[in-house]
Amino acid sequence: MGKLQLIATAPMGLEAVVARELNELGYETTVENGRVLFSGDYIDICRCNLWLRTSDRVLVKMGQFPAKTFDELFEGVKAINWEDWIPENGEFPVEGRSHKSQLTSVPACQGIVKKAIVEKLKQSYRTEWFPENGPRYVVEVILLNDIALITLDTTGPALHKRGYRRQATEAPLKETMAAALIQLSRWNGHRPLYDPCCGSGTILIEAAMIAWNIAPGLRRSFPSEHWPEIPKRLWEEARDEAFDAVRDDYPLQLTGTDIDPAAIEIAEAAAKSAGLAGEITFKHLAAAKARPEGDYGCIITNPPYGERISNDKEVEKLTRQFGEMMLYLPTWSFFAISPYKEFEQYYGRKADKRRKLYNGRIECQYYQYLGPLPPRNPQ
Repeated sequence: MGKLQLIATAPMGLEAVVARELNELGYETTVENGRVLFSGDYIDICRCNLWLRTSDRVLVKMGQFPAKTFDELFEGVKAINWEDWIPENGEFPVEGRSHKSQLTSVPACQGIVKKAIVEKLKQSYRTEWFPENGPRYVVEVILLNDIALITLDTTGPALHKRGYRRQATEAPLKETMAAALIQLSRWNGHRPLYDPCCGSGTILIEAAMIAWNIAPGLRRSFPSEHWPEIPKRLWEEARDEAFDAVRDDYPLQLTGTDIDPAAIEIAEAAAKSAGLAGEITFKHLAAAKARPEGDYGCIITNPPYGERISNDKEVEKLTRQFGEMMLYLPTWSFFAISPYKEFEQYYGRKADKRRKLYNGRIECQYYQYLGPLPPRNPQ
């Protein structure tokens, strides 16, 4: 088999961040809306599932073709070599989406794709019955502008499910978005990091994993680990490489505070589950009383809104407190994701940079106030 065509799906607005991650892992990429395309082998399925911090899933691109009719969809799917992937006992549910296409009925498209795969496997395995009690292969059909994209999902539960968060506060920030906020900031592991609205502690835990080069997928499993065509030794090799890459030989300066004492308990439990107990300081404290320590640090935060705060007056008050706090932190940088268009007005000045992001389905801006960078090679 030649090189596989692979897709790393990306939340809207984070395609460039996902592409940069893949570039740093050594892959050449092509960026499209909502996804980043690259090529690789079986080992790259393992490595990317373990290492990608901001992508949602790693997919195998099985085929792409025009499909204005059900016949075209059926024949296009049937032409794919499904027997190279799905064993005789494989389970292969079909998911689907359709946008700006003549085939608008997603359930009907799913049924056609399922039927086409069954017909192809009947020819290959010379049987009329498939028990579907073996490894799981989720097939997805995406119809856009009458073009069908057919993929296999190697990831299973989305990559933001790292495995360390057993509980969550209201409206928690996804781990993938938290990692993106960090990567879009100027922070590195040798600088202090403070989150005055830390909630479940996700930003700080992701920061620790980035600083110490801990692969985010190390504590979870993937359905493709059970696929017979991907040798188990490749998963073992990828995990061994990831364990060997950890750099935990320097102390972290990570602090999180929150006005909700229950949130602090949840954050501490998550840090412990992530193997970071004692590496992050969590305190029950109102944001107005936050006093970050050190120089050239960064505040990265997801201040409450929507479900987490009752009215706009509270948002205004909190944002003004951030602006006042930063007056006393001349060497620090401040980063906040918020849907409020008046954020800069409340904060007291225009952001140095803004970036549109989506926190779930909520359109937000990532407001970036850039302080001075640390001196080179500080002693």
